[in-house]
Order: sequence, then C-alpha cells, then structure tokens
Amino acid sequence: MKKLKTGIAVMVMLMAGLAVEAQNGINSPYSQFGIGLSDAPYNSPFAMSRGAILARGETNQINIWNPGSYGKITSQSFVFDLGLGVQMSTLRDGNTKQFDADGLVAYLSIGFPLCKWWKTVFSVQPYSDVSYGLTTYSTDTSSYGKMKTLYEGNGGVNRFTWGHGFNIGSRVSLGFNVHLLYGHIERGITYDFEANDTTFYMDSRKQKDTRVLNWGVDFGLNYEQPIGEKYTMTMGLTLKPGWEQGVKENALVYTFAESSGNEYMRDTIFPLSGESGEYRSKLIDNWRVGIGLNLERNERWLVGFDYVWAQWNGMKYQEGLDYHIFGSDMLKYGTYRRIGVGFEWLGDAQGAKYWQRIGYSAGIHYEANKLNMVKDGQEHNIGEIGAGLGVRLPMRKGKSVINVAVGYSHFGERALLQRDCVTIGVSLGSCESWFVKRKYN
Repeated sequence: MKKLKTGIAVMVMLMAGLAVEAQNGINSPYSQFGIGLSDAPYNSPFAMSRGAILARGETNQINIWNPGSYGKITSQSFVFDLGLGVQMSTLRDGNTKQFDADGLVAYLSIGFPLCKWWKTVFSVQPYSDVSYGLTTYSTDTSSYGKMKTLYEGNGGVNRFTWGHGFNIGSRVSLGFNVHLLYGHIERGITYDFEANDTTFYMDSRKQKDTRVLNWGVDFGLNYEQPIGEKYTMTMGLTLKPGWEQGVKENALVYTFAESSGNEYMRDTIFPLSGESGEYRSKLIDNWRVGIGLNLERNERWLVGFDYVWAQWNGMKYQEGLDYHIFGSDMLKYGTYRRIGVGFEWLGDAQGAKYWQRIGYSAGIHYEANKLNMVKDGQEHNIGEIGAGLGVRLPMRKGKSVINVAVGYSHFGERALLQRDCVTIGVSLGSCESWFVKRKYN
C-alpha cells in the first residue's frame, strides 16, 4: 500500500507539471476559432498507428477514449502510460509555404484496480490548442495608406480525467469518465495604419482573455464474443452527452500611439464607461456516439473499425456580448463523422526470439467536417485524412512495452490554408505487479 501511495503521489505531481505545457507551439491559424483546434486522438502514438481504437483494451496501455476498456487492467497491476511526440507541420496557401516543428505531450495516464472488478484511471491530455500569428495588409486605396493587421493567439485547454471501469462477468465491462476542462487563452488583433497622419486614423487593438473551467462526462462499453476456437470479436460503444456551460472572459479595445519607439494608450473603446470588461460567454458541447469492432485471431493479429458521429466537431463558442470583440461569423457547425480502419500484427508473446514478440500496426482515418467555414460567401467543409505505422517493442521482462509510431495527416484547403503534418510519437506502457504479497522473505 505504501508503494501504491508513493506511485500515485508521483504521478499526480507529474500530471500537474505536464498539464501546464500540454499544448504545442506550432503556428495554426485555424486554431483562432472558438477555444482552439484539437488533433486528438490522432496526436497520440496509441491511436495514430492503429486507426481504430474504440474497441481496444490493453493490459499495459490505457485507452482513455473508451472507459469500457479499463476492464483490461489486471487485478494485480499498476499501469503507467506516457505518450510523447514531435510534430512537423507545413502550411501552404496559394503563394507561400511555412514549416514549423515542436514537441508535445500527448497524454499521461495511470491505472490500477480498486478491487478485482473495479478499475480506476487518472489521465491528463491536451484538449485544444491555440497558437497562431499572422499579418495581413490592406490595399492602399485611400489617403491613410496601407493598414497592417496582426492576429495573435496562444494558450489552450487541457483535460483532466478520472475514469472508472467495471467488469461484469468475463465478457462485459462498463465504464465512465469524469472530465475537468481547464485552461487560459489569449487573443489579440492589432490594426496599424502605416501613414504618418494619425489625426483621423489611429492604431487600435482588440484583446481578450478566456478562462475555461468546465466539466463533462462520457460512457463506454466493451463486449467480447468468442467465435469458434480461433477468433474473438470485440465491440466497443461510446457515448458523450451534450452540455452548455459558461466561461469567464475579459476584453479590452483601445486606441494607441507610438512615440520614440514606445507605445501608449490614447482612448478606451471597450469596456464602456462604468463597465469592468469582465463577462461570461457560452460553450456548448454536443452529443457524440461511437462504435468500434475488432476481430482477433489467436492473439496473433487483429483488424479493427471505428465510426464516430457527432452534431458538430469540438465545442460551439458563443460570445456573451452584443458588442462582438472577436466575431465567429465565419464558423458553421455541420455533422461530424470519423472513420478509422486498422490492422495489427500482435506478435508471439511466447516466441523464443525477441523479434518474434515484436508487434506491428498500420491504420488510416478520415474526419469529415472537422471544421466548417464561410469565406467570401462560399462554405468550406474541411476534413482531415491521415495514416500511420507503428512498432510495438515488448520489454524483455514483465508486460511493459514501448510503442514507436509515425503518422501523416492532411487538413485544410489550398484556397484557404492547407496543413500537412508528420508526427513521430513514442509511448511507454509500463505494467508492473504492485499488489502481490510475498509468501517468503
């Protein structure tokens, strides 16, 4: 018990430290909308190389996307699962190209049994990321000259999860997650008139800080059915109810001037006289359902399929002001669908040679309507397609594994902005026996 308490304390401290830096720093102009853009679950080594994950349960890895899979945690084990990665992204429009790269923490999870039939999980992972900086110039058609507009944003939202899984007999396991969403997002738009005459045209800036502290739940089920002597069919079901909650925001709109390289404020436009500038906006999450199927043969190989449906992707953001600081008129909310297909060679756990115990995986996924935008009166339903490969390296002793994966994803349109991203990920799934009493000293 002392070892368990020490391990939990260490994991909680690690989670607290890593959660602060969970978002990556890759420039992504699409992340300026709402509370940012999420690459989950395919930013994690667990998912990017498998494609289909909703019916997956592992003794040495934690599948946070289906709490029904927690039943695979054995009754005498402590599971530590950490996913790290490097993202390399190329942005393209009709004229320019930009390369960016950064590291990321995909997730950090621990799981252990509370009793033989009840397993619990703690996990933290990035939920959304806001990281962008871009500059545009207006056409010089009047006396004020060109206007430079600078868009900036950073921050994001993390998700802390406390999950529970319950074994009901040998074939069925049910589970649920309770999530805490928390984070801080800063945005700014600066309008800089490049003409020298500021009598009639003054530089101005909009800035807004958003603080998220919300919660949610989701549910999962796993069912295993043997088919003859060689095959096993596993079905996973997931359900996430919708909700509507508020977020706190502070906004400021003001004009400024520059003198001798220094900037000073001239007039405050918002908040209006007598107002504090603090207000509440809304986040609206939607219903999401998913089904996964796995067919496994003799613990040697398996094929999997996922399908996820939601009213829209991510969370709908509604600014709580008649005077819009950052309008979201460009966003539309269309039906979201995700399809994943994967194959995995599980290797021979009893193989005499190490290479016989190595596993290999490959998967593809497609997300329809990941983001819907309207530009110049034309609607763009933007999807993502991706593929991944992985290698599963078992430790020489115990049930722990190291997974190495590489994934590619294509998102966006050249008419707007196209993002091609390569992610290299490494995860450590450590499964050790912590609850066995020694008979002999």
